[in-house]
Amino acid sequence: MNDKIIATLRSDQQPSSVQKDKILTFLNKKYGENIELIWEKDDEISHGFILQVGADVYDWSMIGKINQLRSSLEKVSIDSDNYVSLIKENVKNWNPEVNSMEIGYVEETGDGIAIVSGLKSVNYGEIVYFENGQKALVQDIQSEDIGCMIFGKDDEILEGTKVYRTGKTAGIPVGNMMLGRVVNALGESIDGLGDLKSDEYYPIEKPAPEILDRKSVDRPLETGLLSIDSMFPIGRGQRELIIGDRQTGKTAIAMDTIVNQKGKNVICIYVAIGQKASSIAQITENLKKRGALDYTIIVAATASQSSSMQYIAPYSGTAIAEYFMDHGKDVLIVYDDLSKHAIAYRTISLLLGRSPGREAYPGDVFYLHSRLLERSAQLSDERGGGSITALPIVETQAGDISSYIPTNVISITDGQIFLESDLFFSGQRPAVNVGLSVSRVGGAAQTKAVKKAASTLRLELAQYREMEIFTQFSSDLDETTKNQLKFGKGLMQLLKQNQYSPLSQSEQVITLVVALNKMLLNVEEKDVKSTMYGIISYIKNHKPAIIEEIELKNVLSDNVKEQIILSAGEYLEARK
Repeated sequence: MNDKIIATLRSDQQPSSVQKDKILTFLNKKYGENIELIWEKDDEISHGFILQVGADVYDWSMIGKINQLRSSLEKVSIDSDNYVSLIKENVKNWNPEVNSMEIGYVEETGDGIAIVSGLKSVNYGEIVYFENGQKALVQDIQSEDIGCMIFGKDDEILEGTKVYRTGKTAGIPVGNMMLGRVVNALGESIDGLGDLKSDEYYPIEKPAPEILDRKSVDRPLETGLLSIDSMFPIGRGQRELIIGDRQTGKTAIAMDTIVNQKGKNVICIYVAIGQKASSIAQITENLKKRGALDYTIIVAATASQSSSMQYIAPYSGTAIAEYFMDHGKDVLIVYDDLSKHAIAYRTISLLLGRSPGREAYPGDVFYLHSRLLERSAQLSDERGGGSITALPIVETQAGDISSYIPTNVISITDGQIFLESDLFFSGQRPAVNVGLSVSRVGGAAQTKAVKKAASTLRLELAQYREMEIFTQFSSDLDETTKNQLKFGKGLMQLLKQNQYSPLSQSEQVITLVVALNKMLLNVEEKDVKSTMYGIISYIKNHKPAIIEEIELKNVLSDNVKEQIILSAGEYLEARK
């Protein structure tokens, strides 16, 4: 014989026999004949009742009906011209419905995680909320209970606290109103400039665009850094990893790239994961000073916030980026950094009792980043032609790029820019290691002018590095070797760049043409940089047609190349 299903009816007055019969008829249709109805007195419930069958709750109290009406009114668009009349019509036609609502109960809580029982039909990734209004994201589903990541503080969430389903996945408000603002991982303003209001929400987790919805990457996204644009070009829709030890200039490259997008119709999103609040404030101020904050959105999950907020921050930033991409715009998104993101996910997984794998990371940590970075794409013309270019940042320990998280992200991205500590501390900034860095998109995303001007740069640098190692213990060098070393040192000087000093395409082309034609061979190493600035300034002032042709046509003709060499010769001759 099957066990009876217990249905509990709570109200301030005992129901009549007629009311009991109606309720039992409803329950028999819904759950079968094997129902036992128990009445409990509850003075807090007036004008109605609350019926609970297992995890299903039917709220037919006055408060429950008011909440139904509130939900109905929330669907009315506030942008409508006849807002008041729509509300009146909505209230007039509204009728309360008998809807079940699943209720669970907190079994245990701590460290931003709540274990909840009773929500049998809840889905992975669904938002649930506690009776104090706090929200959480379902992250683990077991046979008897579920694990939730709590958004915000968990001080008021105690054992026995009621938990309600929403039936919705996590989403974030999106729109142009976010430009120039600093928001948290939930899309709430944290810059003190007022609340953000939007009628449009995007899910933070979303499948990546299908292959048929994409097209090949063929448009450049210039960083303004000569060492990157000339040798490791980044295209719109590409995913290029920035990797290196702590304090080697990874964030500086990302900031320079954002600053260089001014006037190029690119929306920039900077996602700060586990950073100090003071560092984020400094970045915000630097972008504001250079007029870059106007087209930038900063999504911040600081080190003081919970692992849950740090975990969802990059997904929230990507949802904002997808809104602009879907509207045909180009977006640059920086994840700073995914090492801390993986650590946040490891913390959550261990608290949920998942078995740890390599380096204590859960087994699905690769999927964590692949489903994030795969959402970056160049959409086809049929889908509007928008793009998301991703610059994920990963921190290494003692330059070890073969450890777990770096190798994971390297295998997902389309190339990496490796920053070397020794180069950084020797004054070579950006400290790009030419041997370990690569762009798998390559010349397809490079302008023809820069591509032609930089054709032999990597080969010349490789030869210089090899000769430098070979001759470091030699004292007697022939003239050819001395010139080769001097030429290589001059190239390394030209690849040095101060932060927030991006070079335009024409400046890069002029620098490459002059340098690779060995016109600075007789200039002292310490004067190479200033001499190059002088040549660029001379051409801008006396031969502006050269600048115009490179910038407008994006090509380097033989005639323009010859004019650059002649102009540089004139300047160098005048300096003697």
